[in-house]
Amino acid sequence: MIDKEMKIEDVLRRYPQAIPVFERFGLDCTQCQLSEYENLEHGAKVHGIDVEALVRGLNDSLAVKG
Repeated sequence: MIDKEMKIEDVLRRYPQAIPVFERFGLDCTQCQLSEYENLEHGAKVHGIDVEALVRGLNDSLAVKG
């Protein structure tokens, strides 16, 4: 389960199926050097994104089989 305290890079590495969710929210986290240090909550705040909606979308992507 993904939570807002997780580092963005950790989410990307552990859950590559979540990448389209970041893109849907307009976040190009795969190209960001700060993703290693920045948690989801801070990244969302900096970009004016509702962190709860982002985390919900990320967790929903984990449930999708494909």
